[in-house]
Amino acid sequence: MGRQAMNLGKARADTRLILHLAGLVLLLFASMGVNVVTAGPKSVPTEFTPADNYLINCGSSSSTWLDDGRTFKSDPQSASYLSTEEDILATVNSLPNNVVSSSPSSSFPLYLSARIFEHESMYRFLVFSPGRHWVRLYFYPIAHPSYNLTSATFSVSTDSTVLLHGFSVKDSTRMVFKEYLINVSSNAFTLKFSPIKNSFAFINGIEFVSAPDNLISDLATSVYPVADFSGLTKFALETSYRINVGGPFVTPRNDTLWRTWQPDNQFNAFPQGARAVSVDPAIIEYPDDGATPLIAPPWIYATADQMVDSGVADSNFNLTWQMSVDPSFSYLIRLHFCDIVSKVMNELYFNVYVNGMIAVSSLDLSTLVSDLAVPYYKDLVLNASFITNNSIVVQVGPTLNQQSSPNAILNGLEIMKLSNLAGSLDGLFSSNAAPSMGSNKLKIAAVIGLATGIVALVLLVISFIRRQKKPKGWKRQKTFASWLPLNSSFCSFLSSKTKTTNFSSFVSAGVGLGRQFTLNEIKDATKNFDEKAVIGVGGFGKVYLGELADGTKLAIKRGNPSSSQGINEFQTEIEMLSKLRHRHLVSLIGYCDEQSEMILVYEYMANGPLRDHIYGSNLPTLSWRQRLEICIGAARGLHYLHTGAAQGIIHRDVKTTNILLDDNFVAKVSDFGLSKAGPSSLEQTHVSTAVKGSFGYLDPEYFRRQQLTEKSDVYSFGVVLFEVLCARPALDPALPREQVNLAEWAMQQNRKGFLEKIIDPLIVDTIGSESLRKYVEAAEKCLSEYGVDRPSMGDVLWNLEFSLQLQDASSIIHDPPEENNRKHNSNLGGTSSEVQLLIDMNDDSGVVVASPMFVDENLEGR
Repeated sequence: MGRQAMNLGKARADTRLILHLAGLVLLLFASMGVNVVTAGPKSVPTEFTPADNYLINCGSSSSTWLDDGRTFKSDPQSASYLSTEEDILATVNSLPNNVVSSSPSSSFPLYLSARIFEHESMYRFLVFSPGRHWVRLYFYPIAHPSYNLTSATFSVSTDSTVLLHGFSVKDSTRMVFKEYLINVSSNAFTLKFSPIKNSFAFINGIEFVSAPDNLISDLATSVYPVADFSGLTKFALETSYRINVGGPFVTPRNDTLWRTWQPDNQFNAFPQGARAVSVDPAIIEYPDDGATPLIAPPWIYATADQMVDSGVADSNFNLTWQMSVDPSFSYLIRLHFCDIVSKVMNELYFNVYVNGMIAVSSLDLSTLVSDLAVPYYKDLVLNASFITNNSIVVQVGPTLNQQSSPNAILNGLEIMKLSNLAGSLDGLFSSNAAPSMGSNKLKIAAVIGLATGIVALVLLVISFIRRQKKPKGWKRQKTFASWLPLNSSFCSFLSSKTKTTNFSSFVSAGVGLGRQFTLNEIKDATKNFDEKAVIGVGGFGKVYLGELADGTKLAIKRGNPSSSQGINEFQTEIEMLSKLRHRHLVSLIGYCDEQSEMILVYEYMANGPLRDHIYGSNLPTLSWRQRLEICIGAARGLHYLHTGAAQGIIHRDVKTTNILLDDNFVAKVSDFGLSKAGPSSLEQTHVSTAVKGSFGYLDPEYFRRQQLTEKSDVYSFGVVLFEVLCARPALDPALPREQVNLAEWAMQQNRKGFLEKIIDPLIVDTIGSESLRKYVEAAEKCLSEYGVDRPSMGDVLWNLEFSLQLQDASSIIHDPPEENNRKHNSNLGGTSSEVQLLIDMNDDSGVVVASPMFVDENLEGR
């Protein structure tokens, strides 16, 4: 920062000391439970006039005035908005003394009345200004002589989004407040209440109000990998938490957008490490571009938590806040900062962590906003894949090796749930599928007819299955039978009605699972599942090294029926392997389906996973030529997955532990537990799905958009290529921050011309310059930020073959004839020295296998 800015900071230091004293008075009142937010800052614009502003006190006979200046109309006054077949109202004169609510007391009058619906009913509002709108709902089960509102179960949906499904308020002392931000694109908005299970619905109060256009930007930053996340306008949001860190309740009266901000007391996971600090809100100066009073009022930026040991050189902890969330959804996390603790600029640097991952590194507020006491906010998106223990943990802590005294602050925190692929904020239910118990007789008849047909079909199938001979110990819930699709083989099996045909022969002939092993054979091969024979462990269970009587070694994968992850991966692996045959893909030898066991049998892969031959073990070093041949084999397998099957398959977990080597070092791609069928038609460009994979290999575009394509595998393979070249993990947290991510580090070093410094020193002098150039060029193209810029696996394969050809040419020029002949006769990868540039992807001549590869070192990335 320049001298002028530094002088400005010093000039304001004395004033800030006085304001800190004023802040202590604010904190004193706050600790006494007094709402100290009473006056606004000078010359700060805080007005916002919503174009659409519908406030309804449901079930009330007259208007209700709140102390924040808003007037809620009664139901009769709002009759033009309501479409319902009944007029059931409930009112009480007062609320119980033991009532519990996260809402401010100013909203309590809204809970004194309710409207009840026995059938599907709707509120319809005219929209004058499309865009983001607040939808706020108030629920409290007040007493009614004929309806017990604590037993009400219902759903609430809009034209595009399910807000609540199977919702109920069973605690008569609890008031529930729900707040949503919905992007309305039409000139009308419908809020629908749908009773389910012969129940009814109720509502106490409704707000449907315009929100500022710039309240939620379309762009945020994903937590991992750290990258731009675009498309937020496509999501509906539900407010999970809105927290005034270090300060008291801020009520709608003191927020232009009528929001409520809770104190952070119940969320602070390390209160002994935090010290609240506050200043007069008048000192807060909003920037010309960025945060505004509509993003958060000055009361939020005028209070904060800082480290209690601020100024102690060896302070080594993080301020921590922990919030419980639904782990099946992704979340928008908005962090509010304002440096009200520094006396001069550029003395406060700190990191921000979300669920243990660094989200913002070396945050320097005074540099970002060019002054002290200037608000700044940061939007982050956390994917559901990275939510652990049903919690979001936000931490701020000092950076390492900083010259100033260690400190970190946080002023405010908002956590908002993002709607899922079904357009829902409560389960996988679309708004079109929201259940209804309306009085439409045609709908009821259709439902009854459909249900009757389904029941009849189920009974017919059950009756047939019971007549079939089943293997001993067969249980549908825990066997392969429950996973087999109704494909042509099964239909043919049903039509034949051959009593001698049993499940086992169908599995073997119909879906290609190979030989059926008896459980006794498996036990003999593994010495009764001896723990000493375990060669791998994953979410599915354990993998054993087995040996048949004739000496044949097998890899035996035994499913753990208590693991939902394992069962799902088993199912996917069976479905995929039954369709695939290629010499560079792992394939099954057989299976065992007795006594509820789920066992798959693979040929043992003598040389195990590729990773073990690159780093982390004492195995002999692979030559550059061997590494090229292995990468070419893996590329062939992936290319076949993408193009050779009837419907393309996306592996979704390409990494060096899932590339296996047989006794001749032939590479085979394994582990299809996360695989997905590709787009089913030319019109489709992607498959929408939750993000799964392994840290360090995840495609950032897939992570941001949750849209899976074969180019996601290409990105992961690019990481593998650099891993093979540099002989280090894809992620290594022990290294300096800029070196943690191998892909980013390698590309950065290549751009600077320093790539040779990070290549495996054991082979760097043996690589031909042209071979290296072509190889790195292929790897970098794979790692393009956007999938459209990445090559296909066929193109990658061609470039790797070309790199091998260039390496051979380099060897001919530089090596003695006898050494050159020795290298070309080795053929360790199954590829001759005569490079085959046109690959026959229908090659299925090889019998392919699996191996001890099943150790899953990155389960947290799934």
